[in-house]
Amino acid sequence: MLPDTTTSAPWRGVDLFAGVGGLDLPARALGVHVTGIEKSPDACVTRRAAGLDTIEADVRDHGPADFPAAQLLLGGPPCQPFSAAGSGAGRRALSDIVALAHRLAQRRHVARHGHTPEADLIRLVLEPLRWALDATDTGRPFEAIVLEQVPAVLPVWQTYADILRAEGYDTATGTVKAEQYGVPQTRRRAVLIARRTGPATLPAPTHRPYTKGTPRTDGDPGLSPWVTMADVLPARGSFTVVSNYGTGGDPARRGRRTSAEPSATVTGKVSRVRVLADDDTESRFDWSEAGRLQSFPADHPWSGRDIGQQIGNAVPPLLAHHLITAALDGS
Repeated sequence: MLPDTTTSAPWRGVDLFAGVGGLDLPARALGVHVTGIEKSPDACVTRRAAGLDTIEADVRDHGPADFPAAQLLLGGPPCQPFSAAGSGAGRRALSDIVALAHRLAQRRHVARHGHTPEADLIRLVLEPLRWALDATDTGRPFEAIVLEQVPAVLPVWQTYADILRAEGYDTATGTVKAEQYGVPQTRRRAVLIARRTGPATLPAPTHRPYTKGTPRTDGDPGLSPWVTMADVLPARGSFTVVSNYGTGGDPARRGRRTSAEPSATVTGKVSRVRVLADDDTESRFDWSEAGRLQSFPADHPWSGRDIGQQIGNAVPPLLAHHLITAALDGS
């Protein structure tokens, strides 16, 4: 059992690629003081408006020596190279990333930057492992680690888990579904949880998985029904969401979800989603609504430019709450 933050000195943590605070908000609610490192000026504007401790920088310009009191390492590296909606360069490079991870584990030199912008972005997925190993080498290992990414990155997390076990951690990896943790959205993420004290386990689902055409009342009676868009956007009444991107211009490929279902995965193109009311009037989600589909508070202070991308890039805070809770107390 890790220290109880309610009775001992508050935990401190560092969040790599911190974005708008999807990991920081639940960590703060759990009593962890988190400093987030984020390169995007726009995301930093939102972070600061939300009162989150922020360093606007590239994570490669810092290291665990800059945060000697940090016990918790959080990280969600940029997903674009690995996402199914991206170019696929990251997925093609998975075997190379695994090989480079083993080089890091052997304390051999691995360049922090790639030779092209795309390769440079791909290399960022190595940084959480580098930080974890550097912290161990300085005699101040992180007590707990939480990493998340798109499902394609699971082999990388499994490699990291093997390496971290050799460094004294217990680890758990797997793919989780956001709607099974109360998020009103179907979003699958590959996660890694590592702990130095006690067993590491993935959090148990609290809600039933969503299946198209299956009533939300069906399934395990010990789990709550999945949360719908209408549950978090009641003022909109009944509506249908029509995906207006990723279709190659083919109307037949545009996905549809009713307000009685969870949202499809919220991406940086959320502003292109069409919302059709029962009277056939059409609108778009405002930023507060899009954020609520990611489980952010309704009053989260979205600021700066390209807010749709900020929202789509974020970790759903409600999912993050369960992951961080599992990392802190092993349940």
